[in-house]
Amino acid sequence: MPDTSTLRQGSPAKRAAIVRAALEIFVCEGYARASVDAIAQTAGVSKRTIYDYYGDKERLFLSAVEETQATQAASFQELLDRTLGPVTRKADLETALTDFGRAFGTEVARSAERAAVLRLMIAEAPHFPALLRPSPEDRPVQRALAARLAELGKQGLLDIPDPDEAAEFLGLLVTGRVNHRSWYGAVRLDDSEIDQLVTGGVRIFLRAYAPR
Repeated sequence: MPDTSTLRQGSPAKRAAIVRAALEIFVCEGYARASVDAIAQTAGVSKRTIYDYYGDKERLFLSAVEETQATQAASFQELLDRTLGPVTRKADLETALTDFGRAFGTEVARSAERAAVLRLMIAEAPHFPALLRPSPEDRPVQRALAARLAELGKQGLLDIPDPDEAAEFLGLLVTGRVNHRSWYGAVRLDDSEIDQLVTGGVRIFLRAYAPR
């Protein structure tokens, strides 16, 4: 893999176009069969531009996944701020958690980009061990949720001895069944089905983490 310090940051618009094209080609063809020529043509840039920005195909693949996840993490933070940020009363907690879960579950079930990235990572993980062993810094969504749950714990609204574990459980409870039921975004779920799955997950979470 090249020394990334020598690579150009380049135009944000071109980077975004390259990432979109790379995801499209990698998802359709798989890593081994995908060609940089096809990605360049789809992105409307030269092959040289891709190499200047990313160095080689492996770095392009990993960067496309990382940059897409970074965009998703920023969107997730906005969702957290909107749904769980205003909570200050115990009476509002279940509604707020359900609103969060419904919004997150719907995004998981219906975002073509999120589903594409997830399926791509599952398919290519055996060839890219780093995808299987992400460091805490590579899990910004879980870290953001853990930080918010820790704040709710400090307010006395939840009993959260381990915020990271609680965040993982909440994420699984509000998205795990949605992922399975939707075949990771391949099957569309209606609003009532998502709501049922999320409501049940939040109820179980509160049984475990509501203050005694």
